[in-house]
Amino acid sequence: MTATLIQSPDRVLLRNISWSTYQSLIGDFEGEPAIRLTYDSGTLEIRMPLDPHETYKKLLGRLVEAATEELDLEIRSLGSRTCDRQDLARGLEPDQCYYIQHEALVRRAEQIDLAQLPPPDLAVEIDIASSSLDRFSIYADLGVPEIWRYNGSTLEIHCLQNGSYVLSESSIAIPVLNAENIAQFLDLRSTVGENKIIKQFRQWVRNQGKSE
Repeated sequence: MTATLIQSPDRVLLRNISWSTYQSLIGDFEGEPAIRLTYDSGTLEIRMPLDPHETYKKLLGRLVEAATEELDLEIRSLGSRTCDRQDLARGLEPDQCYYIQHEALVRRAEQIDLAQLPPPDLAVEIDIASSSLDRFSIYADLGVPEIWRYNGSTLEIHCLQNGSYVLSESSIAIPVLNAENIAQFLDLRSTVGENKIIKQFRQWVRNQGKSE
């Protein structure tokens, strides 16, 4: 294997990497949750996210979990679990991912095989420092129906339609949420502590449920 490019302090790009080497690295890095691997037909990107990335990853995850609790929606939370398929020669690790619509289908599965079961219903992507690889194309090949993408200032909801992602105002998995109101709570982070944001968000979700 050959290291062909170091883009920035938080990533390295390797080419001519076999699928078996990629799988071995997944195992080797299992105890290093801050390292993210993206694999695309022999090209491997290793990312080491910085603090802003991790902060918004956790905060968006907490918003998803709080909303589903308040709306009495069951979820299976899988964090940054590896989503890959050997037949596609592609794989990645979302910043957060969740089964919501298909939670009951995977509830008893100890280890989920994406060649046999559907992919997560919702993935969270913190894109403060853009990937070198086309992660959205990999998500589309895997069939992930919805991605929330946050670049540090703007929250976008992307929904899969006919094999590609289109912008959507509202979430499919959690229809009461739209990009604008999610972003409003993310914007509070610079002035309000995270727990207070979650408390305010929970109250807002309850109010939405009462108005329906």
